[in-house]
Amino acid sequence: MKEIKLSKKVLNKVFWRAHMIQGSWNYERQMGLGYAWSMMPVLRSLYEEGSPEMAEALQRHLELFNTTPQTATFCLGLSSSMEEENARSKNFPVKSINAMKASLMGPLAGIGDSFFWGTFKVIAAGLGISLAQKGNLLGPILALLAYNIPSELVRYLGMRIGYKTGSTFLEKLSGGLMDKITYGASIVGLMVVGAMTASMINLKIAWAYSPDVTVQGILDTILPQALPLLATGFMYYLIKKKVNVNWILLGTIVVGIIASYLGMFTV
Repeated sequence: MKEIKLSKKVLNKVFWRAHMIQGSWNYERQMGLGYAWSMMPVLRSLYEEGSPEMAEALQRHLELFNTTPQTATFCLGLSSSMEEENARSKNFPVKSINAMKASLMGPLAGIGDSFFWGTFKVIAAGLGISLAQKGNLLGPILALLAYNIPSELVRYLGMRIGYKTGSTFLEKLSGGLMDKITYGASIVGLMVVGAMTASMINLKIAWAYSPDVTVQGILDTILPQALPLLATGFMYYLIKKKVNVNWILLGTIVVGIIASYLGMFTV
């Protein structure tokens, strides 16, 4: 087994890059590209540039990822630790890296959104506005400090704790425990994707037989959120058939415009 250890300098680079994790946010993989870019210092330290191992690792971290930016560093730290172990051991279950990311991004988003968007942001704005209304220049400065100091602390500690927790956790794994954890994490990841399908895709039929009987109401009694599920399934089918994502997006826009003109869907 090779002796491979990531340096503090490399982990610091990942931490600073994580501040730009939403710089290329997109609807196909959301934070995926930013996540891969943040992981590059780790990947370059562990794998040779241009090697198959580097290509596979980069592809792993280009998968869909989305969570609160402040809590994303915990996943980055954990991914760094797992990539380190993968480079060290030939028998490491590589699929567990993305399985862990998929299982953690939902819970971390729930915690992070509640604290940063629902608590710190409101408190910081309240403090800043109360002073700014009195003409005090400290108002916006205090608002920025009240929000960004906790954000930076969570980012930094999340990176460190994620990396250290990952190292300790991986050292204790033995037998088939990793396979069981990977299987469980995969299930949680699929649950997260399913919940995102139901909550993030708003697709309802506007047609009605009468004011009290609507097509959407009938569909909801049979299977709630059936249309978002079918739309997602159709998109997945097209992607599996190697249809270019840009054509899929363009087709979705065109269908949306036509359907809106015909009054087929409602918000």
